[in-house]
Amino acid sequence: MRFALMCTDKPGHLEVRKANRDAHLAYIKETGVVEMAGPLLDDDGNMAGSLVVLDVDDMAAAQAWASGDPYAKAGLFADVTLRAWNKVIG
Repeated sequence: MRFALMCTDKPGHLEVRKANRDAHLAYIKETGVVEMAGPLLDDDGNMAGSLVVLDVDDMAAAQAWASGDPYAKAGLFADVTLRAWNKVIG
């Protein structure tokens, strides 16, 4: 199943994101369940959130992945939404 993980950074936390980016990217690579991902941008073009599409067995696995993300562990996000997602195009 696919799940869309949508996260908004806390205001003023760009440096937290940058400090944890390498660990976040390594986590994506080593877990092998991310189908696509990228940062959400603010009006100035700065990273301000995340969109991650996971391909995992169920919501529990998606939640576990989201909880283990170095960004989440660093307290980067103001809010997190995790929803089942159906790929139609692409």
